[in-house]
Amino acid sequence: MTDPHGRDEATPVSAGSGLKMMSRATYLKEALLKNVFLLCAVMAVAGVALIFLFVGYRGWPVIQNPGLGAFLFGAEWSATYGKFGIAPLVTGTLVVTIGALLLGAPLAIGTAVFLSEIATPGIRRIVRPAVEMLAGVPSVVFGFFGLVIIRPIAAEMTGGMGFGALSASVILAVMIVPTIATLTEDALRSVVPGIREASYAMGATTWQTIYKVLLPAAKIGIIDAIILGMGRAIGETMAVVMVAGNAPQFFKGLGAPIATVTSQIVIDMSYASGDHRTALFGLAIILFMISMGLVALVRALSRLNAKRS
Repeated sequence: MTDPHGRDEATPVSAGSGLKMMSRATYLKEALLKNVFLLCAVMAVAGVALIFLFVGYRGWPVIQNPGLGAFLFGAEWSATYGKFGIAPLVTGTLVVTIGALLLGAPLAIGTAVFLSEIATPGIRRIVRPAVEMLAGVPSVVFGFFGLVIIRPIAAEMTGGMGFGALSASVILAVMIVPTIATLTEDALRSVVPGIREASYAMGATTWQTIYKVLLPAAKIGIIDAIILGMGRAIGETMAVVMVAGNAPQFFKGLGAPIATVTSQIVIDMSYASGDHRTALFGLAIILFMISMGLVALVRALSRLNAKRS
């Protein structure tokens, strides 16, 4: 239907045309779902806040005894003599984590590149579930594997008992592979397909496309994956306890026993009391702050990548 000027007029909607106003029951359901989701979000935030407040409250006295400087920079951890310096534990954590990243990150990135760019669909259906299955293996199983298989090999290589940074780094390297590989594969698959096609159109080989085009394009996502894998390595406990040797001393070699922050908490918490227990809560605060820092770093890199794109 047109008006005198030749323009279409809107046809009025009749009551029986199928368009209906939203019922009151639907409004109530929408409001209920909105409040349920809001409650879930509030509970998640409240849970993190309560954990931080609890750990902070129990660990705050460490500032008075042994004192913040002695706690952070002290070179000896000994409950018998009342010395709670965490420098050896932090050093052990860093050594084990860096070793795990040096061994595990290249393996995980290579696996992700293979799954994303090289593997046939048949091979991909076999390899991807196997990699994902590693994430579901309990850490104590990795610990037993390290104790029985890795430790004797490390003992032959280092001339010691095999308990130390080398064994712990190898076990953690295997444990962080699923995290880094999965996230790296997602980052590679998120690269715009036209970039691959343009590279091949310029005469680049598959390896040249991967090395010079895809990996640089997915760099931020790969860095995020490595950071999250680092968080997994720092927070791992049981497997490290079984193969690290658990000696709170500075790093003296790949074959020398070593202790990490998490392993010391697990070993001491069952019998700790007084200042000793307070110091363990102080260790928990350090772990909490490290985790928060890693998450903040990942989010900052993601925002930077979003601005560039």
